[in-house]
Amino acid sequence: MKTVVRDLMTSPAITCTSSDSLATAARTMREAETGSVVVTDAGKVVGILTERDLLRAAAASADPGNDAVALWMTAHPDVLGADEEVDAAWASLTAHHYRHLPVVEGNALRGVISLRDLMGMARIRPASESSIDVPPGLEGVLVAETTVGDVRGQEGFFHYRQYSAVDLAERRSLEDVWHLLFRGELPDAAMGAAFAAEVRSRRGLPAGLTGILPALARQGAPLEVLRSAVSVLGSELGWRPTHDIDAAELADQSLGLCAVVPTILATAHRLREGLEPVEPRADLDFAANYLYMLTGRAPTAEHARAIEQYMILTIDHGFNASTFTARVITSTGADLGAAIVGAIGALSGPLHGGAPSRALDMLDAIGTADRAEAYIRRAVEDGDRIMGFGHRVYKTDDPRSLLLRSVTERLGGPLVALSQDVERTTVDVLAELKPGRQLYTNVEFYAGVVMHTCGIPRDMFTPTFAAGRTIGWCTHVMEQASHNRLIRPAARYVGPPPPQPVPTP
Repeated sequence: MKTVVRDLMTSPAITCTSSDSLATAARTMREAETGSVVVTDAGKVVGILTERDLLRAAAASADPGNDAVALWMTAHPDVLGADEEVDAAWASLTAHHYRHLPVVEGNALRGVISLRDLMGMARIRPASESSIDVPPGLEGVLVAETTVGDVRGQEGFFHYRQYSAVDLAERRSLEDVWHLLFRGELPDAAMGAAFAAEVRSRRGLPAGLTGILPALARQGAPLEVLRSAVSVLGSELGWRPTHDIDAAELADQSLGLCAVVPTILATAHRLREGLEPVEPRADLDFAANYLYMLTGRAPTAEHARAIEQYMILTIDHGFNASTFTARVITSTGADLGAAIVGAIGALSGPLHGGAPSRALDMLDAIGTADRAEAYIRRAVEDGDRIMGFGHRVYKTDDPRSLLLRSVTERLGGPLVALSQDVERTTVDVLAELKPGRQLYTNVEFYAGVVMHTCGIPRDMFTPTFAAGRTIGWCTHVMEQASHNRLIRPAARYVGPPPPQPVPTP
């Protein structure tokens, strides 16, 4: 028997009118413990207002007491008939990246169906009985709930907790954002100073790892060294499975790991280059100390702030491949080291963490602004990928790229001028040769320019990303462990029908 929308929908729907204030709608959602309200006028569906819309309004400094719902709702949303099959609901929700849809009979509102309703069905129905399509790469499939943050690709917006990530990068230090992720709130001046002091005190390497790091540094690429070093660190410090420890112990392990990862990376780099390691400085913040240990020179305030802003912008970014890997491993109850080693392994793949240096390679190949159009035109016509353009989630400007562009303008230099010329040329050529295909610079395009200008070697671009992203990974590990359930999805078998007779040799 087919499952229809009526079987899964929530009824009656929670409603408001288009003239209600945002504050009234938010209170209605909170009291009903729901993520959306259907907007009706004269009993007819005219819109839908979701938690995402409320966040968007907050980011735009809306006045919740006076702004009407009509200003922020999604007007004329798709609706579903109560007797439509759930496949139609799935197709509509995923195609438009919606999370909730009103359900009607004729013009009468009967209920609401959400992605959570559909995922609930998927959990109780065997894959062989489900006719829901499996999107490649699980694109758009909700796999968990999180309070860490979210990425809203259609809007070009992402946030950590309740704050715009771009605003945080513009106004706060990395240590402040770290405190926000680990402890749930932005610190005041005294709290921030105490947290920064605690982090600085934990940058040193333990004796066992110090002894083995020279050998590790000679054996592989920087991320391979980091992967092995984290494994050694966890063993030396006796990290136990997350299943067997409490939240306080896991938080302490996480803080220590995030503090020491930049030390591992900078020390291994210098050992690999035949240079003496540089001890961390207790008077320098996270990013400035990392640059100092990497280069052996105290960075300028301008360079330290540029790298700090880059790290803040990339500290977390939704359920990307490495973050999801860390959470899956944590869901087994494994220790923190296992989860972060797995995340580093996922990051090492060129489709995830390798683009900043490749975008810079492209700029090197172009060389001068007058060669940009011919290079880009040939690449587009040959079907080659233009490094640093396009993103799996963002369908408009990557907000991280926009801020990093302004950082490069602050830094200046010939590479900055070339990168901006190449960006403009690429956008123009794509508009001519691929009309309707919207490709914008992603974070990697200007990230390479920023890191190169600040003195970071090219083979350390992705490791530098990892130095900040470890904070995001650990935040997700702690969240997963706090209300853990083994992540065990199902797969749809599409091979030859079983059982087949086993042939005789």
